[in-house]
Amino acid sequence: MKSDVCELSVNATDLKTVLKETAKSAAYRELDKKETYRLRLLAEELVEMLPALLRFSEGKFWVESEGKSFELHVTLRPNQLLTAERREKLLDVSTSKTNAAAVGIMAKIRLAAEFMLVDYERSASMSETFYIPGTPSVVSLADPLWTLNAYREGAKKAKGETWDELEKSIVANLADDVVVALQGGQVDIVVKKAF
Repeated sequence: MKSDVCELSVNATDLKTVLKETAKSAAYRELDKKETYRLRLLAEELVEMLPALLRFSEGKFWVESEGKSFELHVTLRPNQLLTAERREKLLDVSTSKTNAAAVGIMAKIRLAAEFMLVDYERSASMSETFYIPGTPSVVSLADPLWTLNAYREGAKKAKGETWDELEKSIVANLADDVVVALQGGQVDIVVKKAF
């Protein structure tokens, strides 16, 4: 079953709709209280990162479910071409005025989505600081993809801070996988959870 598709903007009301659609889907599939709470936590984590992405893109949200398997979908399409120069201007409005390392799994997911929204002609010359364990060293234009499971595998090998970060993450502990992919000029983020 596919839920209603919600249009997303930076508007807080639009973002609350994400939580309402998630709750409706959980009720439709008769999740118990604990399962509903976990699905809502995943939706809340998505909502937390969306304002930063919606500053330069338009989005849609929906839930797909079959039995007790759920996918929370966010699709982002740039409302303006986010070139490397425009990305630098966005950094200028940040408090630190720097592209600080992404801390936390949701920050890495946001960064992966942001990177995929950037003009690819310029992205080849960007710093390698985007690349984190679990991602390919070269992003293929035919199949740019970031997944939580690949990140987990890289973190197991790397240990240290990367693994600690995973252990502390709500999303890493609750989601079965998160996929961020570029398809047809839009970025798709899918959070997967089966109960």
